[in-house]
Amino acid sequence: MSDLEIYKSQGFAQIMGVGLAPALVIVDFVEGFTDPAHFGGGNIKPAIARTVPLLALARSLGLPVAHTRVVYADDGSDAGAFCMKAPGLKKLTEHSPLSQIVPELSPVAGELVVKKRQASAFFGTELAGWLAFRRVDTVLIAGCTTSGCVRASVVDACSHNFRTILLTDCVGDRAMGPHEANLFDMGQKYADLMSSEELMAALQRKIPTKTAAL
Repeated sequence: MSDLEIYKSQGFAQIMGVGLAPALVIVDFVEGFTDPAHFGGGNIKPAIARTVPLLALARSLGLPVAHTRVVYADDGSDAGAFCMKAPGLKKLTEHSPLSQIVPELSPVAGELVVKKRQASAFFGTELAGWLAFRRVDTVLIAGCTTSGCVRASVVDACSHNFRTILLTDCVGDRAMGPHEANLFDMGQKYADLMSSEELMAALQRKIPTKTAAL
């Protein structure tokens, strides 16, 4: 029996689908993750490029949009166990160029920017409450890295009982092995896997654009 057959026989990989009130969460697409000399590499840059049209569509549909950044104090006083495993993360301070969201995905007025010190976009942040206040039922996730902060955010989104959609071509990792293994695992247990093209088509069927609604 193949790996996929094992999961299928046990009833995994059921479809949650896109609900009536989706929001886009873009995890850690910051400058430091575009550069292999720091935290980047792999397929992160192509994932950023694929997220650009997705973000544009989300804005045209009036969807809530949240971005995350990893931000530590200049003196490292708020660093914890995460930084014991990856001390270089302490370079991601408020004003470091490495911690700035890439310009092609720069937030606009009305979009939430979450500053976090752990892998998950939800842990110790206001994100869950912000989404709940907007009556969001579906979280669409793009970002990096697939095996790290994206995975942690996907698990927590599911744990908060949001329908969770992971955009397969809008997430990236510094190495392809962890990227592919984690896509498979998350698709079996925590999220629906969709390409950005598939998702954008689904959104356009479900939700009228701002212009069309006027």
